[in-house]
Amino acid sequence: MVDWQDLVHFASLARAGSLSGAARELGCDHATVGRRIASLERALGLRLVDRLPRSSPLTSDGRAVAALVSNMEDSAEAIRRYAKSAAAAPSATIRISAPPSVAARLIAPNAAAFHAANPGITMALYGVTANSALDRGEADIAVRMTRPEEGELLIRRIGVMRFGIYSTAAMAEQPAEMWSFIGYDATHDQLTQQVWLRSLLAGRAIVFQASDVFGQLEAARAGLGVVALPRFLGDKDQVLVRLTPASPSPTRDVWLLTYPDLRRSPAIRSVMDFLTRIIGEACPMRE
Repeated sequence: MVDWQDLVHFASLARAGSLSGAARELGCDHATVGRRIASLERALGLRLVDRLPRSSPLTSDGRAVAALVSNMEDSAEAIRRYAKSAAAAPSATIRISAPPSVAARLIAPNAAAFHAANPGITMALYGVTANSALDRGEADIAVRMTRPEEGELLIRRIGVMRFGIYSTAAMAEQPAEMWSFIGYDATHDQLTQQVWLRSLLAGRAIVFQASDVFGQLEAARAGLGVVALPRFLGDKDQVLVRLTPASPSPTRDVWLLTYPDLRRSPAIRSVMDFLTRIIGEACPMRE
């Protein structure tokens, strides 16, 4: 009989392409993944993986089994979602993924009020820059800054995030041509706010880069330079002041998504209503 956990480890290997990548995804060591794959191969009597020094490409049999396992994973996740949505009482642990700034400055500060009104619901909040895979159970509800492509999801536009440029009052008093800037590192150059920031440079330097908005915020608070921030973050900061940019600031739509079958759960509905309200207040559709 095939062990389900062997199949789970094999599915992760098929996605990651290597033992180490699968181990990172599963939160275990690569030796455990290797043992699970070997166990599955013995149970099936098939060689599923070509073991190379730095990768583990699938054999033709491995690719065929991987396609079947993917369908099994989808079915297992659908069962999990059904079980959660079928609960009659609004009591559950609801996993939420959101951009770090939204998670830390909008959702978490309002969690106490939500808990007081919904004591049976536990929110598990993940502040992540990458999109969580709802189809693999990484989250029940996601807040995203781009419209989702997955057609089977329930999608709702709940706000518009606006940006501004900020600095300390001391830097704001300097001539604009003397400003220095703070931005994301090169891996985030495609972000709307980073493209806008670069359009403002006019030959001036980005003197500090960070992969997250909170590192940029702290550098700006220390007086290092001008930073582009969501206005719900920058306008409430006691150290920074909003500057007048040379070009209009951009906006990004905020989307809320889940699976339609989860929407039947009272707990899911409560959390979605909560997120819609607090994000809509901080990022209103209209100025």
